[in-house]
Amino acid sequence: MNPQKIMAEILAMQIIPRVNSELAEQLDLKPYHNSIGLVTLTIDDVGYVALDEATKKADVDVVYAKSFYAGAAHASGPLSGEVIGIIAGSSPDEIRSGFDAIQQKIQFDTYFEAILQNENHALFAHTVASCGTYLAELANVKVGTALAYLIAPPLEAVVGLDAALKAADVELKVFFGPPSETNFGGGLVSGSQSSCQAAATAFREAIENLARNPVV
Repeated sequence: MNPQKIMAEILAMQIIPRVNSELAEQLDLKPYHNSIGLVTLTIDDVGYVALDEATKKADVDVVYAKSFYAGAAHASGPLSGEVIGIIAGSSPDEIRSGFDAIQQKIQFDTYFEAILQNENHALFAHTVASCGTYLAELANVKVGTALAYLIAPPLEAVVGLDAALKAADVELKVFFGPPSETNFGGGLVSGSQSSCQAAATAFREAIENLARNPVV
């Protein structure tokens, strides 16, 4: 059965062509980071994958990425969403290229899935075939490593991760212990692309089975 997709929405994108030196210092920018781009989205984990994609398609670095407490349903304003990301590069053109990559990623292949067709119960089981600099640093792996990015509500995340690690030849690189800022949990696992895909499938199936029978 094809998953019922829950797509992210970009709420705002802004470019600062020449960033103030004091702000640059606070963001720990490199000398060649003249320009920055800011983006907010309605789903944080989709945003993080899209930000990583920007580092693969443009000469930019992710210099800031944070989830907002309690998620998009409790946003501080209409342009806040669930996550803010900042990319930095040498020029506005590089930032625009990064933004193009972000838009392409969230429009076509990066999304949450409704568990058993229930949009109020969702998971993220996404295979990154080749990670960029942002996720590589987060997971402490080499650029180009395959990752499975696995996220679900707190209890479901733990059960799903256990199943994923047992089902595939993968290594748990990051454990997002629940609750996260958005009250989810999960992890990043690494391995071959096929192993990561198998881990994502096992994660999804374990959570679907749990949803059918939540109390044992």
